[in-house]
Amino acid sequence: MKHIFLNLKRFDITPEHGGVNRLASPDAWGEAVTSSIKDVSARYADAEFAAFVPEAHLIGAVAGAAGSPLGVGCQGVHTADTAPGGNFGAFTTLRTGNAVSQLGCTWALIGHCEERMNLRAIMGEAGADAAAVEAAVNRILNREVKAAQAAGLKVLFCMGEREEEVDRWDEVLATQVREGLEGVDLSCARVAYEPVWSIGPGKTPADAPYIQKVARLIKETVPGVDVVYGGGLKADNAEMLAGIPEIDGGLIALTRFTGEIGFYPEEYAEIVDLYMNAC
Repeated sequence: MKHIFLNLKRFDITPEHGGVNRLASPDAWGEAVTSSIKDVSARYADAEFAAFVPEAHLIGAVAGAAGSPLGVGCQGVHTADTAPGGNFGAFTTLRTGNAVSQLGCTWALIGHCEERMNLRAIMGEAGADAAAVEAAVNRILNREVKAAQAAGLKVLFCMGEREEEVDRWDEVLATQVREGLEGVDLSCARVAYEPVWSIGPGKTPADAPYIQKVARLIKETVPGVDVVYGGGLKADNAEMLAGIPEIDGGLIALTRFTGEIGFYPEEYAEIVDLYMNAC
């Protein structure tokens, strides 16, 4: 089974406000995304598909995916939730697993490098020791995973090393995945490896041997979990990633990174076809 994920971050903002949304008006964006790609998910019975969008777009995205195998996911959940006889909803500003599950979500994206960065920044404001911060981030993300699964959501758990951690990549990554997935239901979890040091303009992408050794480490550390490449499944690396036996799929973000940067459904379909046919 292969796994194809789409994470559209905060890509609902239009160009006049500095964003990259050229697909639809913001009020219709979520439904436009899923309705335009759901046929792709229906083409491959041997693959699992999900799209993660910001919370404001979940209702429209679920409606747009109706009648297809395409799952819709939220971008993180709070570590606590409502419960009969317990907290009945005092979660102002927070997104709980039960809330998004009731909206029709079946997935949650947890541990993305941008979420980790935000957690580190908050703790850094308090002057916390860097080593203590990393351990705390892992514990918080683990609670998020468990909260998501308690609400019936499957989880795409993201992890990866920063530039200053490359020289001890194995220690960093093994700790992230071991502590982040401790005590969770692995049958409802997938891991996305994102090499943070290689993502972004002007950076050298991780090559196949590097990605392969990381995927092997993850699977040795947490046996039974599937690993997808979270550093960006694109047209120019689809065949390379398909050739790595330890990689079970990929995470797509934008489909075009030059010119009119953005997400284009027809290009999404091309990337999926390139990867799946190469597999």
